[in-house]
Amino acid sequence: MIQPEKHPFPPFLPEKATVLFLGSFPPQPKRWSMDFYYPNFINDFWRICGLAFFGDKDYFIQEGEKRFNKTAIIDFCRIKGIALYDTATEIRRLKDNASDKYLEVVTPTDLPALLERIPLCRTLVTTGQKATDVLTETFGCREPSIGSSEPIRIGDRDLIFFRMPSTSRAYPLPLDKKTAAYRQLFTQIGLLQTSK
Repeated sequence: MIQPEKHPFPPFLPEKATVLFLGSFPPQPKRWSMDFYYPNFINDFWRICGLAFFGDKDYFIQEGEKRFNKTAIIDFCRIKGIALYDTATEIRRLKDNASDKYLEVVTPTDLPALLERIPLCRTLVTTGQKATDVLTETFGCREPSIGSSEPIRIGDRDLIFFRMPSTSRAYPLPLDKKTAAYRQLFTQIGLLQTSK
């Protein structure tokens, strides 16, 4: 019997968070370049944020090292009001890898309880298919097409639920196209001002 794994990180919930990004579950610790969300150095989430906000895919990379700058990332998320967690608090890995395809969700995240801790949050964003599946199954809502959104009601709160392209390298979309989709999201939810 494969032993279940509990989530290694506490939810990152800045007081003024207006958006909650939800992945599936962190990879195994051997794949981490930092002990924070999207820790795998070959996952492009922080490169996408660097490009979208600062025009530099290496903005959040520790200079001269193969790891992300956790302090810079936390400061950025606090300033922008970005909360981070995952759709599962406990999983089993059916294979010894980071693939969502082989993740079995044992305990889905209690999203209503999580949202109570970030009262200003009005946007949920999933960053992969597994996270999207768990969310739609849990709340019986429609699955948005990639890059688009659907309204969702959780408890007594109306939110907008965006399904974004996976930031994993396994998802076959070039970095510039992923960044364009995320830049549009950040602009739409008011985190990024575009120069006209």
